[in-house]
Amino acid sequence: MFQILVVEDDKNVRRLMTTVLTRYGYEPIPACDGVEALEIMDRKHVDLIILDVMMPRMDGYEFTHTLRSAGSTIPILMVTARETQADKKRGFIIGADDYMVKPVDEEEMILRIAALLRRSQIAGERKLNIGQTTLFYDSLSAKTPDGMIEMPQKEFMLAFKLLSYPNKIYTRRQLMDEIWDMDSESDERTVDVHISRVRERFRNNPDFEIVTVRGLGYKAVLHK
Repeated sequence: MFQILVVEDDKNVRRLMTTVLTRYGYEPIPACDGVEALEIMDRKHVDLIILDVMMPRMDGYEFTHTLRSAGSTIPILMVTARETQADKKRGFIIGADDYMVKPVDEEEMILRIAALLRRSQIAGERKLNIGQTTLFYDSLSAKTPDGMIEMPQKEFMLAFKLLSYPNKIYTRRQLMDEIWDMDSESDERTVDVHISRVRERFRNNPDFEIVTVRGLGYKAVLHK
């Protein structure tokens, strides 16, 4: 059972989140602020953190910075009433993995948690298997039926991201936000160029293809 730390100073919201998590088979661990959360993490294993931003003693930004500075890679889902682009950008730059705005839709929250946990497991294994193709996270390379391929970082991350979630459509903006620096001067056309290069590298691959979803973005389709 995955253990999820719920860091939220509003006791009613905290109680609601823990109830929802229990209903979906997770083990919630409540904390009222960042200070208490760090104390809990000293003595308990945590698989994922749901984190409020505005809290007393230690807010979500300081908490995230503290964890990432210590080398922790635990997935963090920030949940906040603040929805400006600047707030979201700050959260991602500091080290949050995903971001939701209150009031939180419980079904969306559970879906995001499942995706973050799956991504964390894949990153922990440091490789991704798709049929006869294996992507190696540490070496930015892929083993295919035609041999080994070494890839530039951005191309590899695009392929790894799309193949981690087959059939899920990602917009160009989503891919830019996750793979390029949030302060990057690149525009969304950059994604198209890199996708074209990824397709060229895997043009004869029997296991998958990267498909354009007109007006929306891209997705990976696996071949049966």
